[in-house]
Amino acid sequence: MQTFELSSSMQLVEPPKQCQPLKIIALGDSLVYGFGDPETGGWVEQLRRWWMLPDSSGHVLYNLGVRGDRTQQVAQRLEVEFRHRGELRNRLPDMIILSVGVNDSAKLKRPNGRNYTDFDLFQSQISALLEQAQQLCPVLFVGIVPVDEAKMPFLDCFYYNHNDQYRYKEATKLACSQRQIPYLDIFDEWMAHDEFWRLQRLSADGLHPNTLGYQTLLENVINWQPLAAYNTKFNSEIKAFAEK
Repeated sequence: MQTFELSSSMQLVEPPKQCQPLKIIALGDSLVYGFGDPETGGWVEQLRRWWMLPDSSGHVLYNLGVRGDRTQQVAQRLEVEFRHRGELRNRLPDMIILSVGVNDSAKLKRPNGRNYTDFDLFQSQISALLEQAQQLCPVLFVGIVPVDEAKMPFLDCFYYNHNDQYRYKEATKLACSQRQIPYLDIFDEWMAHDEFWRLQRLSADGLHPNTLGYQTLLENVINWQPLAAYNTKFNSEIKAFAEK
């Protein structure tokens, strides 16, 4: 694998020295899994397929998203998932992409109910998750997508709202900043557009992106400097994918 050209905002363990494809795990909830996109399977799946083409360098991307996962569930399976992705001569993954937190923010049973994960508890859990991940390999964090509040409750139980989403993502963003982990603020990026633009990119449930939404999310990710700058080869392939 190629030597890294590092971004100053990214903490790394030791750079790999051999010329081999990158191995990346994407770990999180339904936003990683791609729920809501029956056509292309979400942003992680599209990137995974691109790297399987004959003329690509063969980077390996594992989709380890589980619908409904909160931060605690992701932390519980993080190291086991990481240790079991060493398929090339038993090597471990080179990067972890995390995306979790929206399920923690939901209010239960009523719009003014308690949060699924208490905010103070969430702050400690997200900090612990980041520290745990950083001990394994370099980490990137992809943030949450704003919901359609008019479609709540989800599953007649979960009330997602922008105020709580913002509060939880800001706590995540701060925790990442304190650890020099790059954070892609999807929430603010999408909220900068008008409501019509956002609703075009959400499924009927008001929670998950649709095919267009995942395409937009993919574009946000592949044009994100910390990912594109990971190393020279990775950067050129990301650009090729963005232009295809």
